[in-house]
Amino acid sequence: MERILVVGVTGAGKSTLARTLGERLGLAYHEMDALCYDGPDWAVNGSFAEDVARLVAGPRWVVDSLGRPEVRDLLWGRADTVVWLDYPRHVVAPRVVCRSLRRSARREVLFGGNRETWRGWLSPEHPVRWSWSQYTGRRQEIESLTRDPRFAPLETLRFARPGATATWLATLRRTEPGRAGEG
Repeated sequence: MERILVVGVTGAGKSTLARTLGERLGLAYHEMDALCYDGPDWAVNGSFAEDVARLVAGPRWVVDSLGRPEVRDLLWGRADTVVWLDYPRHVVAPRVVCRSLRRSARREVLFGGNRETWRGWLSPEHPVRWSWSQYTGRRQEIESLTRDPRFAPLETLRFARPGATATWLATLRRTEPGRAGEG
């Protein structure tokens, strides 16, 4: 495990797990939303695809995303492991609601200086609404990618419960470059 994608629906805990894996395994952690959004009103970084290509050319990394369509094949083609947080809606929904409530109430600065706002809750792209509306389609999309013959060499670890993820994570210990995942 030296090039890891952590995938799942919005609110599953991808960023939290990817950050933890980076620390535990000594891998560079890359937050896909931070790479993607670089300006007000959720403006997309004009060099996003090139930036992603540069980072995945590296030997050791963890990314918290399935990948936007323009970089998806690049990410999946270069990764060696996919960790899929395939949690049920009743797990994901409260997480994304609590996260968005906190971000809105605290006016937390996010990617590109953007914030979740109370007015934003009315938008179909708001994380809570997005997570709910995209849940089934996103799961099907991930399932399809894990079965795609182009990505057959990838090791896929699929967790249906946070407890199973935590148990697996507890088995990993910090490793040195070139020895990631041993332990």
